[in-house]
Amino acid sequence: MGKRSARFKKPSREDNNEFQLHAISGSGGWDPIENRTEERRDQSFIRHVKPRSDGQQALMEAIDSQALTLALGPAGTGKTYLAIAAAVTALDEGRIDRIVLSRPAIEAGETLGYLPGSMEEKMSPYLRPLYDALADRLGGKRLRQYMSDGTIEIAPIAYMRGRTLNNAFVVIDEAQNCTYGQIKMLLTRLGWHSTMVITGDPDQTDLLPGMSGLADIAGKLETLSDIAVVRLSKQDVVRHPLVACMLAAL
Repeated sequence: MGKRSARFKKPSREDNNEFQLHAISGSGGWDPIENRTEERRDQSFIRHVKPRSDGQQALMEAIDSQALTLALGPAGTGKTYLAIAAAVTALDEGRIDRIVLSRPAIEAGETLGYLPGSMEEKMSPYLRPLYDALADRLGGKRLRQYMSDGTIEIAPIAYMRGRTLNNAFVVIDEAQNCTYGQIKMLLTRLGWHSTMVITGDPDQTDLLPGMSGLADIAGKLETLSDIAVVRLSKQDVVRHPLVACMLAAL
């Protein structure tokens, strides 16, 4: 009986120094790019966000210096994340009283129908990228607290008319899905001691051809010295390197 027990005894870390829980060998593991040129991205919290390209540097400087900034560029260039990071920094430093988030409720080529729940619950799927960036900068506990006490407000574009946003940091995301009239209405909501950042990619609109007003608005406002229009390119993409390659091919 003793021999049988010894025969089927499971190996342990003490018995075999080379014991591995996983069968994957090698120190680096699988990586989407075999000859990668940089280390894996550190997922830990970074207190101060730093630009990773000249375009991002220009965007961060524009947000810090101008009350109104339009950030135009392809997916993966950090437009939304940098805007959210700037909003959280302004809130932590006491320069604003609240953060106002808005985004068009437009599906990307498919219709989900009516969504149940409150206004926040209906808007939640569309604002998920903003929530992810906020959670990364604030943490889940602080985000829930700010959402409950109104420090962070969800304001659907349909309900923005007639408002004046004072002492606020306003982020309008996916503005390529707004019409000319909607963007004009949103721009005129800017109040005293407030900052507004409008982000979007004119090449990825989900509206019918000719309906998006982002490119026209940006072209007209670019001539004004007190408004910053930052145009990012594929060189500013900070996602998987294949994203920039696909954008160039597509």
